[in-house]
Amino acid sequence: MKTSHFDYTLPAEAVAQRPAEPRDAARLLDARDLSDHRFRDLPALLEPGDLVVVNQTRVRKGRLFGKKVRTGGKVELLVLGRTGGEVWEALIRPARKVRPGTELDFGPLRATVLTSPAEGKALVRLEADGDVEEVLERSGHLPLPPYIRRWDGDPERYQTVFAASTGSAAAPTAGLHFTPAVLSALERRGVRLARIDLEVGLGTFRPVSTDDVEDHVIHPERFTLPEATAVAVRETVATGGRVVAIGTTVARTLETMATGPGRVLAGRGETRLYLRPGIEFQIVDVLVTNFHLPRSSLLVLLAAFMGERWRDVYRVALQRGYRFLSFGDAMLCARERR
Repeated sequence: MKTSHFDYTLPAEAVAQRPAEPRDAARLLDARDLSDHRFRDLPALLEPGDLVVVNQTRVRKGRLFGKKVRTGGKVELLVLGRTGGEVWEALIRPARKVRPGTELDFGPLRATVLTSPAEGKALVRLEADGDVEEVLERSGHLPLPPYIRRWDGDPERYQTVFAASTGSAAAPTAGLHFTPAVLSALERRGVRLARIDLEVGLGTFRPVSTDDVEDHVIHPERFTLPEATAVAVRETVATGGRVVAIGTTVARTLETMATGPGRVLAGRGETRLYLRPGIEFQIVDVLVTNFHLPRSSLLVLLAAFMGERWRDVYRVALQRGYRFLSFGDAMLCARERR
């Protein structure tokens, strides 16, 4: 299938530059009947016995600004994840003229480049006076998506209210709309809550650059699916409830560990699962997600989930002034049954 099939015109003014306040005031488009809601209405749109699954990952404050020790040249580092010990994968800007052995100074953090950058990414040794993760949390900056310009709000607004495990380079944005009040309303409604952890990588921002969708390569992302969540999924399916994935990261994690319709295993590892039209979803019945970039793997996933109706939904959303991308509004859709 051609990548151009997943293109659409996204006006600049439709890209949200700041989050809704309060969180649950974000708009929510029910794709089943194209009705307009606020995110705080989500519990009423679900049924008792449903299971909502969220991604509890926390975004690492991994963006650092510093200089090259030898030349004093300015440099930016985006820490992506630990590969072992003091060695981390990072994105270096500018990557030109950065060679193995280059030393970088970021104040409380120091880095030594270990490998030549490939597409800007390299392995680096990070050192600090104390735990590196703790120093990053104190001194680093959140790596906001490149289409968000000059936002200087509370950094916690780019974290979900259930964020627990630091490791992501981007937020699981569908989860940004939740508030304690929404979670309480779900509980009163008889909707259960379960959690997974998937470390969102930079692949979230990368468009599909190949001519054919099938040729696109998904970068691996680490995940954990707890036993309690696997049990909750199995119990929900057994009692006729629906599994509601909050975001594409949750959908990919659940479908990665699926062993058949309604059956999922607990575990941890890396996933390269690329959900695209023609691939059957085994676990997820309902998907709550933000509006995605043209030609992105996330939009391809949405098309795989709900079919060609995504085009009408996006057209209506743009006509009605919904806000798109990470700080934007959300939609709720049901799986296309074949």
